[in-house]
Amino acid sequence: MFHFLPTMPRHRHAWPALIFAALLLLTVIHGYAQTQPLINSRLSGRIVDGKSREPIPGATVQIKGTTHGVATDGEGRFAFVTGQPFPYTLIITSVGYKRVEVIVEHTQIEIPLEPSQSQLSDVVVIGYGTQKKSDLTGAIASVSGPLLRQPVSSFDQALKGAAPGVQVTQTSGQPGGGVSIRIRGGASIQGGNEPLYVIDGFPVYNNAVTAGTITGTPVNPLNGINPSDIETIDILKDASATAIYGSRGANGVVIITTKKGKADRSILSYEGSYGVQSLRKKVDVLNGREFAALRNDVLYDVNPSKGKFQYLSQAQIDSVGKGTDWQDAAFRSAPQQNHQLTLSGGSAKTRYYLSGNYFQQDGIIRHTDFTRLGIRANIDAQPYDRLKTGASITASRSDGNVAPSGIINSLLIMPPTATIYEPNGGYTLRNPFENIFANPYATIVETLNKATTNRFFGTAFAEYKILEGLQAKVLFGADVNNTHEKSYIPSTIYEGQQTKGAAGRGEYTSYSWLNENTLSYARQAGRHSFDVLAGFTQQEFSSDVVRSGAQQFVSDDLTYNNLQSGAVLVRPWSEATQWVLHSWLGRVNYNYASRYYFTASIRADGSSRFGKGNKWGRFPSAAASWRVSNEPFFKDFSRAISDLKLRASFGTTGNLEIGEYQSLATLYSLTYLFGNTVATGFAPNRLPNDKLGWETTVQYNAGIDIGFFDNRLTLSLDAYRKKTRNLLLNVEIPWTSGQTSSLQNFGSVSNKGLELTASSKNLLGEFTWTTDANASINRNEVLSLGNGARSYISGNYIIQVGQPLGSFYGTVTDGILQTGEEHTKGKFTGNAVPKPGDRLYKDINGDGTFTTAADRAIIGNAQPDVILGLNNNFSWKGFALSVFLQGTFGNQVLNANRQALELFTGQQNAAGSARDRWTPENPSQTIPRAKLDPAPVFSDRFIEDGSFLRLKNVSLSYTLPKQFTGKISTVQVYVSAQNLATWTRYTGFDPEVTSGSNVSPGTDQGIYPLSRTILGGLKVSL
Repeated sequence: MFHFLPTMPRHRHAWPALIFAALLLLTVIHGYAQTQPLINSRLSGRIVDGKSREPIPGATVQIKGTTHGVATDGEGRFAFVTGQPFPYTLIITSVGYKRVEVIVEHTQIEIPLEPSQSQLSDVVVIGYGTQKKSDLTGAIASVSGPLLRQPVSSFDQALKGAAPGVQVTQTSGQPGGGVSIRIRGGASIQGGNEPLYVIDGFPVYNNAVTAGTITGTPVNPLNGINPSDIETIDILKDASATAIYGSRGANGVVIITTKKGKADRSILSYEGSYGVQSLRKKVDVLNGREFAALRNDVLYDVNPSKGKFQYLSQAQIDSVGKGTDWQDAAFRSAPQQNHQLTLSGGSAKTRYYLSGNYFQQDGIIRHTDFTRLGIRANIDAQPYDRLKTGASITASRSDGNVAPSGIINSLLIMPPTATIYEPNGGYTLRNPFENIFANPYATIVETLNKATTNRFFGTAFAEYKILEGLQAKVLFGADVNNTHEKSYIPSTIYEGQQTKGAAGRGEYTSYSWLNENTLSYARQAGRHSFDVLAGFTQQEFSSDVVRSGAQQFVSDDLTYNNLQSGAVLVRPWSEATQWVLHSWLGRVNYNYASRYYFTASIRADGSSRFGKGNKWGRFPSAAASWRVSNEPFFKDFSRAISDLKLRASFGTTGNLEIGEYQSLATLYSLTYLFGNTVATGFAPNRLPNDKLGWETTVQYNAGIDIGFFDNRLTLSLDAYRKKTRNLLLNVEIPWTSGQTSSLQNFGSVSNKGLELTASSKNLLGEFTWTTDANASINRNEVLSLGNGARSYISGNYIIQVGQPLGSFYGTVTDGILQTGEEHTKGKFTGNAVPKPGDRLYKDINGDGTFTTAADRAIIGNAQPDVILGLNNNFSWKGFALSVFLQGTFGNQVLNANRQALELFTGQQNAAGSARDRWTPENPSQTIPRAKLDPAPVFSDRFIEDGSFLRLKNVSLSYTLPKQFTGKISTVQVYVSAQNLATWTRYTGFDPEVTSGSNVSPGTDQGIYPLSRTILGGLKVSL
């Protein structure tokens, strides 16, 4: 029997289900065929962080009023193919960012998101750990983003104006030059005043290292750290934050955190830039004709009987023209370039960041430059659930050709009637007049003055989770530095004539190792939350210096590469030093209900640098804060005031930067001639001081953090007072001891001030505008000097009780002596035979006459009244603009270059003010006459207003849309300008100058000037 029908189901109840399924399928097919919608729009876009412009993966993008939504990929990109016609509204949400609604009218869009808590949930790096920004009790400033992307050779230069209470001043504008940083004012008189740098956990004090072979400003040691590798810089300012670093925290702590790879994201990127630097302004000096007239006036003043044209006749003067412009000859437009290749990424278990960098900067003075070649590897791994490991390693080589010392001053005072070359083609060796100094152009071009530094720097750690909340961490680190210096002065220039060529080689080698062992425990029980840290650290440092040289070479061709060919060997010199620091530390953080926060820490340091009775110092701190905005009663104010926190702290920190072996009796070697025999022996040069102890700083801080309108506007205000006592000072001792002074603990200095930070999100959406501003004031005062002393004079400065450090001490000008006033006012010129046109000075002590030594007063101060920083960031679609202003106001600068230029002796060039000098036909009341008197008198004439407002950095970038880049993740082009404009009354090259000394900080004496830089760059990421 044949069956024409399908086999019947075994279960009769299956029939209704099959029939229903068949009907449903037919309905769906029919409906799809009849009602398939048209595709009305296609949309692709990218979600990015509103501040960093980095992509945000995993963000949710939904069309409002529908269920149509997608998530962004690893590059922050998304795409829609939808029946919704334009325009429609997108809703974008992402963890940690504010919800945004955007109306879409085009097929391409980039949407920036803003942090949801005004970065209160950001993590800040503190000593030996991290903490949420919202949980901080201390005063900490963070620097990241555009400010760290400035085209600088070292990261410390990027801190100018970036944080309140942090004064950053360039010590030299030469390539690779360093800066001096004062956090909340300088306190030590003879000890170190620079902050402690902690780079990926390794503490470093930025001492400029040199073997003593080259002259000029040494290259900045921090140049070995590539700024492009840095993620954030956190600056610890108050004692609550810095006390965990104990004996090295008195001057603040700058914590550097380098970049890490991100899990599930592999990025290969290249960034390159090229630019040109130029001199911002020239110093106004006399040209050839003007100098010749000045010299004629001087010679006529010395001997009128020989007439008014003793140097050059009027016809010769007319033929001289402008003469030699020594500034034009020495300064140049100089290129700067930077290239970096980075590979980063990882998985859930391993993250990596690898980079290679090449930076090259020619100086605006010929024959000066700086080059760095560096590599970095940051690896973080979690091989087991309980074990985390990591390593941060960098190696760099830098080469710098350094400007010889005093070269700027020589360029200014070299007469314009002198020529660079003689008619025979050889160099003009020196100034042709009575004041002898070398041809500065020949010195620059022919002198070899080179330093090469190889540096290895790295840390590695292992962190093990013993129990829930209990972790043990061990960290090891090493810093190895080798600096080799080479110099040669050829016989063809003035400096090498007598020696017939002088060569020198020197080597500085240092090695420092670090071991940190810490236990941390964190727990939360209900509304109570706390974490505890305890640990032991040890660090040792050793250095070795050696140098040698030779003179009288047959040929200059081999320069410093064949010392043995010199007929006269220079006596060799060597030195080795060592120090050790052992420390115990502990800290407790507690908070209740995210409203009440308490922090207490203590550190005990044992240093080999101090006397045997005072090697250990103890440095405690405590802090508390109240998050008022989290109180229940504050809900009524939350719409206007979204965040409010009050802070207070107290603590003690120390300073051990006094050099090695200062507490011990030391000897120095010397030679003595016995008949015809030279004998070498030793003599004491320091007395022991077993009581030499720590210079300590006690600091109080009170602060308030407040946010308005969902933190669209945030403000932070801090007030502080620091008192540094037991200053490390060299004090006079009886000569019967065999020595003139001894380093002892005497005196105290205070710093007190206010700091204000403001951040504003002015506009949000497709066009964003944010502003970050900071202002700070600091008042410094010497409280006591000990041993009954009221003041010490140090050159053109005075350290006086009741006055700030950096006080200028000199005479006060009082006009110009006019014809007929010789008998009444001549005694106030300081000259035995006064003449009309001489400068008058005030009789400070009231004894009826003027003398330079007796009639001096405080005539200014290098401490600024206010320091400002203002940064505006704009973004629109793919464009981003950053404008950064920096300012310092209320400080004075000693223009020592001007002091030399206003001698008007005719032996050297003079300032442009000499055009208005006193003559019988031009009885000036401010500018003295020309006269042959090479002895300068330091006066308030040379103390200038050092205030300035600078357009520090302007950067404009454009990120190309995806349709132009294809598979390339990011293509960004940018232009940037640094030091683009400076508004100041200062007449020198640049008002931003310092010697780096806390006693004499504001002297401009031959400092290599800062340059203006304009560059363009490209960034590509795959």
